[in-house]
Order: sequence, then C-alpha cells, then structure tokens
Amino acid sequence: MQPTQVASPSYFHKVVDCQWACPAHTPVPEYIRLIGQGRYADAYMVNWASNVFPGILGRTCDRPCEPACRRGRVEEASQEQPEPVAICRLKRVAADMKGEVAHRMPQAAPRNGRRVACVGAGPAALTVARDLAPLGYAVTVFDAEAKAGGFIRTQIPRFRLPEEVIDEETGYVLDLGVEFRGGERVDSMAALLAQDFDAVFVGCGAPRGRDLDLPGRQEAAAHIHIGIDWLASVSFGHVTQIGRRVLVLGGGNTAMDCCRSARRLGGADVKVVVRSGFDEMKASPWEKEDAQHEGIPILNYHVPVAFEHEAGRLTGMRFQIVRAEVDARGRRQLVPTGEPEVLLPCDEVLIAVGQENAFPWIERDTGIAFGENGLPALDAQTFQSSLPQVFFGGDAAFGPKNIITAVAHGHEAAVSIDRFLQGQDVQARPAGTSNLVSTKMGIHEWSYDNAVAPEARFKVPWAKAEVALASIRVEVELGFDAATAFKEAQRCLNCDVQTVFAQEACIECDACMDICPMDCISFTAPGEEEDLRGRLKVPALHPEQDLYVSDPLKTGRVMAKDEDLCLHCGLCAERCPTGAWDMQKFLFKTAQAGACQGAHA
Repeated sequence: MQPTQVASPSYFHKVVDCQWACPAHTPVPEYIRLIGQGRYADAYMVNWASNVFPGILGRTCDRPCEPACRRGRVEEASQEQPEPVAICRLKRVAADMKGEVAHRMPQAAPRNGRRVACVGAGPAALTVARDLAPLGYAVTVFDAEAKAGGFIRTQIPRFRLPEEVIDEETGYVLDLGVEFRGGERVDSMAALLAQDFDAVFVGCGAPRGRDLDLPGRQEAAAHIHIGIDWLASVSFGHVTQIGRRVLVLGGGNTAMDCCRSARRLGGADVKVVVRSGFDEMKASPWEKEDAQHEGIPILNYHVPVAFEHEAGRLTGMRFQIVRAEVDARGRRQLVPTGEPEVLLPCDEVLIAVGQENAFPWIERDTGIAFGENGLPALDAQTFQSSLPQVFFGGDAAFGPKNIITAVAHGHEAAVSIDRFLQGQDVQARPAGTSNLVSTKMGIHEWSYDNAVAPEARFKVPWAKAEVALASIRVEVELGFDAATAFKEAQRCLNCDVQTVFAQEACIECDACMDICPMDCISFTAPGEEEDLRGRLKVPALHPEQDLYVSDPLKTGRVMAKDEDLCLHCGLCAERCPTGAWDMQKFLFKTAQAGACQGAHA
C-alpha cells in the first residue's frame, strides 16, 4: 500500500465525514465549536457562507451529515442505540441565538454590466443570486408567488418552519441588491431570452405532483387531492379544514407533511398507506417518527386498487396486500399475498406518491434539449444546458431531492455562470481552499476541547401536544436552550482536528500505539491494503474509510492508522516524546463564484 498523500486536500476533507457528506460541504465541526463557545453569530455566518439558509435548514434539512457522523459509529459498543451529534438542530441554535447579523452580510458590488435572470425563487435560484450579486451582476429573480422561498414557503408546513424564518433568510439574499419580481410567472423561455439577459438560471423546482389513475378517481375527484397542491393551499390559507377520516398515500417527506397537517385541520382518523415496507420509505427516519409520535399509523405493503364512492362522495379505498420477494436475479418485487383486499373507509385522500418536472413554458425550439425523462440535458458538473447561456439547478435539474442539494446546485451553477460570462472555460472548476493549522498551545495544551464523554444525544423539546395539534401554525419543535446546546456540542469529536504524522521525527517507541484508547494506530510491516487492514491492532473492517499510512520508517515498518476509529482525542500527540504527532485543524471551503484570481479585476 502506497503512503497516504496528505498534501491533497481531499484526504483530510474525507476524514471530516459530516462535511464530506453534506452536498454544500458545510464545515460542521467548525460551527459546532463556535456554538459551544457561545459564538452564535459566528457559527451562523460559517453556515450562511455555505448553505445560505441556516434557520430554514436547521429545521428542515434531510441531514445527510448525521448518518455519516463518526459519533454514531464509535458508540456502537457503549450505547444501546448509538446516535450521531444533533448537527441539524445545532444549526438551528446558531440561527435562533445569533442576534443581529445584517451588518455582516456582503455588500452589492458596483454593477459589472451583466444581467442574470433566475426563474423561481427557491433555494437553488436564491443561492445563485446570493453568489452573483456581491460580484456586481444585476440579478433578477422571477416567481409566480408574491414572496420568495419557492417550495420552502409553499410545501413545508408552518408547524415545522415559521414564516418569519423564511422571510428573514430570503430577505438577506434579496437585500444584496437583487431585483425580485414576485407574482410574475415566466411562461415563455423564448420571451425571457428576448429580454437580453446574459444568462438564465432555471430553478423552478418539480412543480407537478404525480396522480393515481385508478377506478373511481374521476367520480370522487372533489375529495381527492394532490399532496403538494394541497399543502400549498394550506400554506396560503385557502384550505382550513379537512374531513374526519383521511388517507395519505405515499412514503416520502411530502406524505409526512400531509398527514401531520391533516391532523391539525380536523382529521381525527389519519392514516398513511405505502406500497413498500416501512424501512424502505423515502421519508427521513425522524419524519416517520414525528408522524407516529402524533398518533398517525403507517400501513405498509398496501397497493392501492380503487377509490370507493357513492353518488360522487368518497367512502373509502381498496388495497391489495403484498409482500417483498427477491427473484433469482436479485431483483426485489412486490408480490400479492393472496389475502383478501382491504377496504379502508375515508372521507378524503391526499396523494403524495412523487413529483414530476414540468417545463411546458420552455419552447422546444429554443435550443434547450431534453431527455426521454422530460428533464433537461445537462452537464452534471456545470449544470449548463445545450443552450450555453441557460443553466438549471435544484429539482429542475435532475428531479426532486432536497433543500441542501438545491443549495449545492446553486453554488455550482453560479460558478459556471460567472466563468461563462467572464469568457472562461466553464468545465475548469476552481479548487476549494484548505489549510492545516496546529492547535498546540503548550506541552499538553490544545486550542480545542475534546473530552470524549459517553453522553447520549440530547432530545429537542416539543410543544405540548394539545397546543401543537390545535393549530397548523404552532411550531412543534422548540429548539435547544443554550445549556443543552453546549452539552450537545460537546458530543462532537472534532473530526476536522487531524492527527498529522511527521515520520522523520518518529523514533518508533510505540507510545502512541499504547495510549490510543481506540487502538487505531499500528506499527507493522508494509503490505497490500487488504492484507494490511487485517494485520492492524484492530482490523480495519470498513474499506470506505481510509487508512493513514506512512513511508517506511527506520525499522522498515510503517505507521498505519484507521481513520474510522479515531476519536481525535489528541492523546497520541500528548504522549509522543518527539512531536511526531500533531493535532492540526483542517478547514476546507468550497470554491464559489468569483474564486478565480483576476476574474473580476
């Protein structure tokens, strides 16, 4: 196995599992440390620079960082249910406790003569605007609704995300000198291109919910609703009540929002019905838990067959019971069990079985190519369409995903637009920046605290059920207070404080290996990776997690460290008599628009 090339920023970046997993690559341990120090505004700005909407995401993010969190892995032997650090909810702490930060936002630069149009005011388009406006671009954002936010505003219920949070964080972007044309729907790409914009970004989301063409659908149409449309009607106050018995079809996050909203609008008997198994539902685990916490049952392996009705009035739905089987080719299929069909009585049905992109407003003769799936043909790295000045992002690019992915798309599309309008190669992507700084302050003192404690994850308090379920606008989660936030922040293992090994200083005393509480350091003979992994003090069982391997030392052995087990506790560096180990803070920032030197001279 070759020595690890630690000079490459990607190596230490990958060790910071949470940041690596985040689509926007937010420096998670950095802002968690700031929260632990009570520096909430600083923590907010670290977030804002990468994910743009800390208060929104602190309540609604799909949290790809948390399953990656090392805390959940190292606790497997000590906790019955090991859980990651509450990264998402700590983000909310930074947003809730930050105080005034408007003066810390960037200022709009003098106009550079280039005009950019953004179609839709959702997270992807607002991220593009946030990145380009401070560089001098005149950015105009069009949206059919009167206020910015896109599906953040129309699809996420107020009991999860208060409107004032949306207003505040979309306002920070619009206040950068962005022109917002609310209530102005773009219904023709050709007409938009005729307005002489230098570039166009399409971030209109996936606005069409899938329907179910089943017997009885048309006859009982008045009592059957498409989930995303119904949520929008609830958001704008057009729908204020629902029938007593409600069935929600679908297993995604939209279905969870629908069932919890229905519960608050008068649905006394609300059920979620899914085709797949419970564990295969697309909804985030905590979304399912929240629904069940509110007394909403989830019925799985039920395939809808027909809507039952009498004289146009919906009375119920029939379902076929199925089970999952794997065929000889390893393909999973749903197979009828042979049990009788099940009739579930209901007064109304909410269909939340997926969303589709709809681009009827983009004329097919504009030069923008589309694939067979109805999505634009895009370069996956640059988000540029076949019409060079038109870019896509968010759900409009590759189909429905989530807010943090849309933000990541917006950053990348903004880089592309900036390079395109500066006459640079769009394919040449600017590298992110990184640095390694020693945290050593004394013989046994470091500038960070990593007292690894066996604390279980702290629970976010909820409003009382009788209060929360009585109104669609009462926020359910109350957020951490300062004391609990500090304790939860202390659970972070500071995975960005790297153990950096200077082999020329090593005298092979093995003291670091002896003191390591996780036995993740080994001095052994070199070999091929598979062989080496099996010969470590504790065999490295997760090949997706890197080994840190040195050049051969004086004895011919190599130092091999399993990054998967490391607690970043610093004991190896404290124990080393020659300073061969050092704890160095690694900070990685993705390149954003304007990153190339000389682009805006």
